[in-house]
Amino acid sequence: MKVSLNWLKEYVPIDMAVQDLADALTMAGLEVEAVEDRYAHLETVVVGRVVDVLPHPNADRLKLCRVDGGNGMVTVVCGAPNAATGVLAPLARVGTRLPDGTLLAKTVIRGETSEGMLCSEVELGLGLDGSGLMLLEGDLQPGTALKAALNLFDCILEIGLTPNRPDCLSMMGVAREIAAIQGVKMNPPVFSLPDVHGDISALTSVTIEAPDHCPRYAARLIDRITVAPSPYWLQERLRSVGVRPINNVVDVTNFVMLETGQPLHAFDFDHLSGHRIVVRTAADQEPFTTLDQKARRLSDQVLMICDGEKPVAVGGVMGGLNSEIEDATTRVLIESACFDPISIRRTSKALGLNTDASHRFERGVDPGGTLFALNRAAGLMAELAQGRLVDGIIDEDFRTSRPPVLTLGVRATNDLLGTDLDRDRMAALLQSIDFQVQADASEALQVRVPSFRVDVTRPQDLMEEVARLSGYNQIPTTFPRLPAQGTTPSPMMVRRNQVRDILCGFGFSEAINYSFISADSCDRIRLHGDDPRRHHVSLLNPISEEQSVMRTTLVPGILEAGQRNIARQQNNLRLFEIGKVFLPQSDAPLPLEKEMLVGLWTGRRAKAAWHTREASCDFFDIKGAVQGLALALGLTMLSFSAMPDAQCRFTRAGRTAQVSHDGTVLGMVGEVDGEVVNTYSLKQPAFIFELDLAAIDRLASDSKQMTPIPRFPSTARDITVIVDQTIESGCLLEAVAHSGEKLVEDIYLFDVFAGDPIPAGKKSVSFRVVYRSTERTLEDESVNAIHHHLTHRLIDEFGAALPA
Repeated sequence: MKVSLNWLKEYVPIDMAVQDLADALTMAGLEVEAVEDRYAHLETVVVGRVVDVLPHPNADRLKLCRVDGGNGMVTVVCGAPNAATGVLAPLARVGTRLPDGTLLAKTVIRGETSEGMLCSEVELGLGLDGSGLMLLEGDLQPGTALKAALNLFDCILEIGLTPNRPDCLSMMGVAREIAAIQGVKMNPPVFSLPDVHGDISALTSVTIEAPDHCPRYAARLIDRITVAPSPYWLQERLRSVGVRPINNVVDVTNFVMLETGQPLHAFDFDHLSGHRIVVRTAADQEPFTTLDQKARRLSDQVLMICDGEKPVAVGGVMGGLNSEIEDATTRVLIESACFDPISIRRTSKALGLNTDASHRFERGVDPGGTLFALNRAAGLMAELAQGRLVDGIIDEDFRTSRPPVLTLGVRATNDLLGTDLDRDRMAALLQSIDFQVQADASEALQVRVPSFRVDVTRPQDLMEEVARLSGYNQIPTTFPRLPAQGTTPSPMMVRRNQVRDILCGFGFSEAINYSFISADSCDRIRLHGDDPRRHHVSLLNPISEEQSVMRTTLVPGILEAGQRNIARQQNNLRLFEIGKVFLPQSDAPLPLEKEMLVGLWTGRRAKAAWHTREASCDFFDIKGAVQGLALALGLTMLSFSAMPDAQCRFTRAGRTAQVSHDGTVLGMVGEVDGEVVNTYSLKQPAFIFELDLAAIDRLASDSKQMTPIPRFPSTARDITVIVDQTIESGCLLEAVAHSGEKLVEDIYLFDVFAGDPIPAGKKSVSFRVVYRSTERTLEDESVNAIHHHLTHRLIDEFGAALPA
């Protein structure tokens, strides 16, 4: 929002320096983002006296003027008819940038050098007369800066308003804030309407068929107008805030919108079929051409302003090409309405149209200021366009609510803000911005909210007003009173932090992704059509198509994180993420939120160094990470089993394991399928695990049990058996571990071999069993007997054979 200091002074006296005013507005919640000198382009324009005028030797209509610019004579080629010896005129020196963007340079015109430019009003943006030089009067000295000579001063404040302050999208709104800051009264514009004739109700009517979209619509009619350029003062006001003048009718509607914050629209009354207005929603796919000459197809949610036959404007957004003001227009219907902010916001977004009108309507305009703005525009239009005002106003008002009366507790306000303001001070602050305040017997204030403050709906909003008007910097600095004893974090938070510490210790880095994913993510990781993870919770207003549903698995997010890193040449990755997935429930309105853990390992196993070889990571690396995590969490009965091929969707069949603990399935670990690797452009083998962190938390043990250091030595024996290829090595290890032999301390696999001389369909599995007693040194005979028993148990249970 741009505001002109000179324009503001019409409504409130301003005694503060510009920078002090900008700082005060910022502290009051209206952040001033920039302060610009409107006449900065005149810095290099001075008063020049024409000393001599000679004809141009090569052009009949040009003259050579010798001009005194204060620091010497310059020659200027000029074509103005009133350029004469002795006149004073603005001299733009070389280097001046004119309002139209022209940069003056020393140049040669028809063979003669020109060292500047003698300017007209139009060329300097100081008037409408472009027929000749701008002649200066008075006892001015050559070389005097034009700004000083004409006392030209105006600053433009650019204010960054938050969406909850639509009342300040106007000169009067900002002036009201300045008046409160300075402790003075704002002076709203005073005007009177001209004589009227006729009766508007006999000439036109307004019908509102969609009162939920348009609760109020008012109109006035003016005839016998003459469309012409606006007077200079009006053009000057509009240009000062960056609005291009068009004609006296359209300029008045823009001027009143900028002054009051109420958008207006002017219709050519003779182009309205039936000479009436109908406010309705569009038919689905109804065609309409807006003022920007674009043909559009509208949905049935778009509010339309129509005449007796056709649409003539998109309500609150933009007028139509079929009813715009033309040079031949003689009768004008002025619209001043109040539209539903949500409806306008939806329409503006759907059509891709963000206009000054929609910007205000979608934030909320003053429903009580509709008639004030309408009469203000009607008076100006009748004056500037020499029109006649038709008697009467059409005002269709379907509003069901009025500005609220709120109770503001003095003590509650001070407790919330940390201030010590009394009741009278709070009342004075609110009254300074036109709130009506009455004190009651309970040391509270009854506050009637003005209609232009559509953002104030509850006592807390009033407390905010008190805080900003009294000055945020006046609130004393205090420290919160906190109990000495801290709160205990939730068990799941403790578990998350524990898992983070463990995985970071394994060399993993944490990734944090949005809880929103693309609806096609399940297709990208090849989930079955009946997989429950395909049932998403969809967002009503997604940020983008890539974030349109709540995630049901963490896998797409971690794969996308891997893709982004690999695209930036970070090829060696160990990533993990802890987060919730959201699974819809048929018997509950809210989804089931489940805490999950996912990890990704791709690239090299370790950084290259002089003492190690470069080697790519594999399945057993990420499996080892899962095993290490489980052991650190006290999960001592972790097991891995081959996942059936049909269940391997985003991982490779035969290289995927189901992770369980004492019969409870915790998740999976495996190599990412090649098709999924290509889909996510990972460009190299990748390995992944996804675990149910909530289940892990239930099973994990935080208790620590001391085990004494063994007093007696251990002894080890190897077992090698030949079994079918389909038998998992882990099953053999579990059989030994759960055999009940108390002397078995440890068991681990150290070799698997298939091929000649092993028979086809068979494999050789070798593992080592460690025996130890806590009471004595074991003798070979007892160890051999136990070892023999274990070996034959494997033979009997798995149909194994001993190697020849």
